[in-house]
Amino acid sequence: MIKVGGSLGADMSRACADIRALVDRGDSVVVVHGGGAEADRLADELGRPKRYLTASGGRRSRYTDAAALDVLVLGMLGRLKPPLVTELLRLGVRAVGLSGADGGMVTARRTPPANVVVDGVRRVVRDDLSGRISAVDAHLPRTLLAAGYVPVISPPAYDPEADPESGAGLLNVDADRFAARLAVALEADWLVILSNVPGLLRDPGDPGSLVAEIPCEDLAGYLDLAGGRMKVKLRTAGEACLAGVPHVVLGDGRGPSPVLAARAGAGTTLVKGVP
Repeated sequence: MIKVGGSLGADMSRACADIRALVDRGDSVVVVHGGGAEADRLADELGRPKRYLTASGGRRSRYTDAAALDVLVLGMLGRLKPPLVTELLRLGVRAVGLSGADGGMVTARRTPPANVVVDGVRRVVRDDLSGRISAVDAHLPRTLLAAGYVPVISPPAYDPEADPESGAGLLNVDADRFAARLAVALEADWLVILSNVPGLLRDPGDPGSLVAEIPCEDLAGYLDLAGGRMKVKLRTAGEACLAGVPHVVLGDGRGPSPVLAARAGAGTTLVKGVP
């Protein structure tokens, strides 16, 4: 399982070359991607302001009302996925683009109304179309893998409890957690999460301060070193490790061979201690 960040841009082709190498040696590969950065660029083009929620604990997340969800889905499924799939096809990889909603693969429960800060004002938000993953059905990706395909999957997820009169049914879910839950459901041997940093750093300004290995049982002791999205990635990696994924790595997607380098030990590796 390989999670690539939408912010990698041109570096995505290097990850695709590594995926081709893994497929050539007989590995089954699933690719997961997000698309927040592409959705932000698209929102700017469309003149739609980007908005964020800040919860009481200080956690900041995307405010995904219906208009924002439209942009997010278009960014992920219309802007980011097609070039990723076509690059893999160009390299001879039989890639198939999917969303979590396809076949009811990933279902989620909508976040309930919450008292949060939006645009500097505290209020109750009731129209946020975000959620938490509730279940993963791995049948569709397993079927594609067995037939020799490489599934390229992203949010959104499907909300089976959506009110049909509201026009809803899709939910924005965190792409890193999406990848981790899929990896667990597929009983993957590897989960490689690529981003635009070397891994977890003790000093964000010093690439040489990389934390090479973290016991997932001791994850809480390392969370203070992470900020922003890295904190989510670190928690997600720890959850996947504890759930049984044998090899979990937070890798740097900017290198010449990012996936193979991560599998060879580059980045931050989550390890499960001996009982």
